[in-house]
Amino acid sequence: MTARVEVAVVGAGAAGLAAAKSLRERGISFTLLEASHRIGGRGYTEEVGPGMPFDLGCHWLHSASLNPFVAIADRLGFDYTKEGFARQIRLDGRWASEEEQRQYQAHMDRSYGQAAAAARTGRDVSVAEATPREDRWTPAFDYITSLMHSVDADQVSVFDSCNYRDTGEDWPVKQGYGALIARYGADLPVVLNCAVSRIDWSGRTIRLETAKGEIEADKVILTVSTGILGAGDIAFTPALPDWKQEAIAALPLGNHNRICLVFDRNVFEDFKARGLTVMASDSEPMSLRIRPFGYDFVVGVTGGRFADWLERAGIEASADLAKEMLHKAFGSDITKHIVRHNVTAWRGDPWVKGAYSAAQPGQGHQRARLAEALDERLYFAGEATSTDSYATAHGAYLTGIATAEAIAASFAKQPC
Repeated sequence: MTARVEVAVVGAGAAGLAAAKSLRERGISFTLLEASHRIGGRGYTEEVGPGMPFDLGCHWLHSASLNPFVAIADRLGFDYTKEGFARQIRLDGRWASEEEQRQYQAHMDRSYGQAAAAARTGRDVSVAEATPREDRWTPAFDYITSLMHSVDADQVSVFDSCNYRDTGEDWPVKQGYGALIARYGADLPVVLNCAVSRIDWSGRTIRLETAKGEIEADKVILTVSTGILGAGDIAFTPALPDWKQEAIAALPLGNHNRICLVFDRNVFEDFKARGLTVMASDSEPMSLRIRPFGYDFVVGVTGGRFADWLERAGIEASADLAKEMLHKAFGSDITKHIVRHNVTAWRGDPWVKGAYSAAQPGQGHQRARLAEALDERLYFAGEATSTDSYATAHGAYLTGIATAEAIAASFAKQPC
C-alpha cells in the first residue's frame, strides 16, 4: 500500500474503477481500496457450469445507446444481443390469451403514464399512490416496479421513477456483465480485502484507517453503497453534516435477487418464448428467463420486501419457489432435470448490504445532494449519486468519471 497519495478511492465497483482510470489518465496519484476479495462491486459473474456464465448482479446494458459499457464490451470482445425476446404470461394454470396480454401491457403503459403525470404536477408521492390499486394487473405492475427499483411501489418516489433515462434498449451480455466490469478494471492496482473503517478529515491531510494500515490523502472519493454509509460502517471525524446524512437516509438500498436453476439438458424445445411471468392467486408473481443465450438454465428474479423475506428464508427456499413457478407453468416433470442452483443474497452481502438505491417518496431531490462534495475534499460517486441513471452500472461509471474530473479541476485551482 502507498501511505501517501493525492486521492484515495474507496470501493472498486464500476464507479471506483472508472474514477481510478480517469485519475491515472490525468497523472494524479491514487490508491484504490476494496473491502471485498474481488473487484466489480454489484457486477459479479460466476460460472454455474462449463461455459455457462451467470450474472449474480447487473446483467443488462440498460439504455444501451447511452451506455459507455457497450463500447467497452466491443473493445474487449464481449458479446451482447440487441433483440428483445417474446414473453408470455401464465395465469393460475393457463396461458393468458392475446387479449389478456394486451390488457396487461395497456395497464403497464397507463400506470407509468399516471406516475409521470403525478411527477409533472410537482407531487413527489409514492408510485403506489399515483397508480391504480384495484386492477387485476396491479400485482404485476408492482412486481415489475420492485425489480426496477429494488423496493415496493409504496417506497419509491415518482420523481425518482420518472427521472430515469430509459431508452428501452436493454441488451444482455453473453459472457456476463460482471465479467465485463472485472475485465475493464483488470489493469488497475487494487488493494483487496481492505475495508475502510474510519475517515478523519479534520486536518489538512485526510487519514483513512483501513484493514491494512493507514492511508493519507489530499482528497477521497467514496463510491461505497448507501447501505454501507447508512449502516455507519465507515466512521467520519468530524461526522458528516446533517444534510448529507439525510441524503444517505433518503436513498436506502432495496433488494433484488436472482435464482438460477441449472438443467441437465434442453427441456424447453417446444417453448418458443424466451421469458414468462407466472401469476397465481396463491403466490407473488415471478418472471423467468428461459435458456438465455442457449445456456441450459432458467433465471427467476425477486425484488423489494418479498426478496428480503425470501432471502431470510434461505437458499433452498428460494430455489424451491422458482421450481414451483416452473411447475405451475410446465408441469412437474420439468423439474426432474434440474441438477443444481445458484441463488443471490445481496441484502446479506457485508460489503454492499442490498441491491441498489431508491429515493423514498418526497425525497426525489436527494440524489443531487448526495453527489455534492464536502469542502472539495470528500467526494461521493456511485449509482446512488446519479440523478438519471441510478441503479445501473453505467450510471455508477459516469459518476466516477465526473468525480475524477471535478477533482482534477480542484487541483488545477490550487496554487503550486
